[in-house]
Amino acid sequence: MVVEPQALETQTVENYILHFNTQKSLYKTIYARMEFIKVNARFEKHIALIELNRPKELNALNRQLMLEIRDTLRELDEDDEVRVIILTGGPKVFAAGADIKQMADATAIDMLNIDQFSTWDQIKKTRKPIIAAVSGFALGGGCELAMTCDMIVASETARFGQPEIKIGTMPGAGGTQRLTRAVGKVMAMELVLTGKFISAEEALNAGLINRIVPVELLMDETLGLAREIAKQSPVAIKLAKEAVNNAFNSTLDEGLLFERKNFYLTFASKDQKEGMAAFIEKRNPEFTGK
Repeated sequence: MVVEPQALETQTVENYILHFNTQKSLYKTIYARMEFIKVNARFEKHIALIELNRPKELNALNRQLMLEIRDTLRELDEDDEVRVIILTGGPKVFAAGADIKQMADATAIDMLNIDQFSTWDQIKKTRKPIIAAVSGFALGGGCELAMTCDMIVASETARFGQPEIKIGTMPGAGGTQRLTRAVGKVMAMELVLTGKFISAEEALNAGLINRIVPVELLMDETLGLAREIAKQSPVAIKLAKEAVNNAFNSTLDEGLLFERKNFYLTFASKDQKEGMAAFIEKRNPEFTGK
């Protein structure tokens, strides 16, 4: 049987539409069960959006919310259409901290058994870049959540801090470690031991965030950064992210060896061949993540 080209083209379009609608229905099913976050896996081409959604509690991070973030990141990390993930709390507040009511009466054994840090481990293991868009308070667990992301774009209203010391405890999700690596020992020590907040400008000067923008431009600026990343080779992005993160967990010589191996690995991808061919031919590359 001979298939006319026009019929084949029509069939291809119909298959694409069927695939798109099936996928759209699947995502609605997956993310409809989320109670404390909003998820748009197709926010823009290759860009997904996760928005914290406990406005009355200033997006306080309870266990359920963190589990929803963990499960969503697992889904998005396996989604070939997603190349960059944006995490935000909205224009008024990022996250004012952990939900203290859930922890106030807990024992040490309770906290151990809850395993609440599995979410933080999942954020760290996510292979795709995560950009935090921060406006308003990012305190305690909220500050730790932002720091666990790969980049932070902040509005002029953003405030960062680790105030756990004021309620008789200390940071437990990376606040003493990531903050120290970002801003240095003396500033981290002051923030952790006094519980003081710093402004977006202070955070920028200390190297905690990437940039500051007006509140109304926060998502536009974050999307601009996400788009720039999403245009690149997904293979190279994953390997480069892995290498940068490894710099914090190894010596210089170990890090250089790791970087070199990942550099060699990019040459096993079609994206590398396409990227270099496009450069030589003076055209824009078309990366596929292969």
